[in-house]
Amino acid sequence: MSAAVTTRTSTVTPQTVFDSTVQSPISPVDSKSGAKRRTSSNVPGVYNILDLEKDRTELEIAVETQKLNWRINKSPLTLDEPEKSYLKKMLTTPPVKKIDLHFPLGLEVSARNLRGVTIKDALDAIYKQFRKKEDDELEKPVLAGFEWDKDECWTRLIVHCKKEGASQQKKAKKNDNL
Repeated sequence: MSAAVTTRTSTVTPQTVFDSTVQSPISPVDSKSGAKRRTSSNVPGVYNILDLEKDRTELEIAVETQKLNWRINKSPLTLDEPEKSYLKKMLTTPPVKKIDLHFPLGLEVSARNLRGVTIKDALDAIYKQFRKKEDDELEKPVLAGFEWDKDECWTRLIVHCKKEGASQQKKAKKNDNL
């Protein structure tokens, strides 16, 4: 019996050892030179409150905040027209990126928006603190307005509340007598 023997010859490639502590691949972060500041978050005409304080620029608060009659433990989206249209207005003139809202009893919340703090941003910040409170737990549940006292603190607004809001006129229901 004769058997044919075939031999296979294969080429062996040498394996390379990769030590990650010594030979690490270059990451895309390393290839960049220096940190680049994002410019998309800088909106023209919107200021940092600290810059306004340095320049001694006076703030004006939107008068519409006094007309809201908004309960601080209710969502700002529950407001009816025309009050709901006030939510899109800027809270201050000139617009700021961030402002602290200070309550007389010591609580302080921050309203922030890189495109300028609107009335809605301020109401959302207040609502976040009081949403779990019932009306009877709050001594003064209705927003009366904001006050800016530059002598006390340039960078914050004082929040004023009142016991009850002005009576809102409801639409009269039509009674159909048959």
